[in-house]
Amino acid sequence: MSKTRKDRKMSALPYRKGVGAVLLNSQGQVFVAKRIDTPGEAWQMPQGGVDKGEKPRKAVVRELLEEIGTDKVEFIAKSNDWITYDLPDHLVGKVWKGRYRGQKQRWFLMRFVGNDGDIDLNSSGHPEFDAWQWVDFQTLPDIIVPFKRKLYEEIVGEFRDLAVPVDSDPR
Repeated sequence: MSKTRKDRKMSALPYRKGVGAVLLNSQGQVFVAKRIDTPGEAWQMPQGGVDKGEKPRKAVVRELLEEIGTDKVEFIAKSNDWITYDLPDHLVGKVWKGRYRGQKQRWFLMRFVGNDGDIDLNSSGHPEFDAWQWVDFQTLPDIIVPFKRKLYEEIVGEFRDLAVPVDSDPR
């Protein structure tokens, strides 16, 4: 298939509706986890799809419970708009049964109010991640898979002023 035909076919696919969690600890660092199904150091924040009829805020809490085993969070903010990313060509036909070209996501900035022992990557019995860590907020675009870098740059830009340690929280 020619590149142009392939591009037209891909651009005709819709975006999958999803949510993402920017989860901050009390030091203003953000939670990231390493994907099991991606070779190398592919870190990301918790994210996932919105079920039919589900509100984004409920979806992000469900995703946190499924992916990291906790919902001990306080909401701080949500992204002003839905943010999109496109899958790379080699993943379009494989991910989500080939029905989507990427995701359209609403991101939520939240404060983690539990302790590290509350995080359980295997809580669902079907782990997506095999490791996790707290990282400096500004470093997010540097550790993510390249096709999500622009998305993470937008998230950092939007939440930069709110991603602060608890004692300097501007709220």
